[in-house]
Amino acid sequence: MLRNIPDIISPALMKTIMDMGHGDEICFADANFPSETMGQRVVRADGLKIPDLLTAVLQFFPLDVYVKQPVILMDAPEGESPRVWAVYDEIIKKHDFTKAHTDYDKMERFAFYERSKRCFAVVATSEYEGYSNIILKKGVIFK
Repeated sequence: MLRNIPDIISPALMKTIMDMGHGDEICFADANFPSETMGQRVVRADGLKIPDLLTAVLQFFPLDVYVKQPVILMDAPEGESPRVWAVYDEIIKKHDFTKAHTDYDKMERFAFYERSKRCFAVVATSEYEGYSNIILKKGVIFK
């Protein structure tokens, strides 16, 4: 057992984010996402929602400060702005210690699928909110 690791982070997820290097990406995928088709590695997070996982993971996971947009969202149809995006923004701003990231890249669905194929891992969740898929690019820790 370890101290201060949120219960929501499984050993498989913790190992995955620890194995990732600078510039590697991880996709947190909703329940409808073809995780097994797209992911090189798939971490199951059944029963869990993406905002809860982001809140837990971002305590440990630095976002890349060397790119303009280390957060990529699956874009919604024109004119739609999914409610979950505002939730993500709040979580990221709380945990992004550089405070440098204020905008996120939005990627068309099929382009997002292609990008997710290159991710280090896909985390398959039970999130049902539409257009809630998100990719994070890992950064470095500064001392």
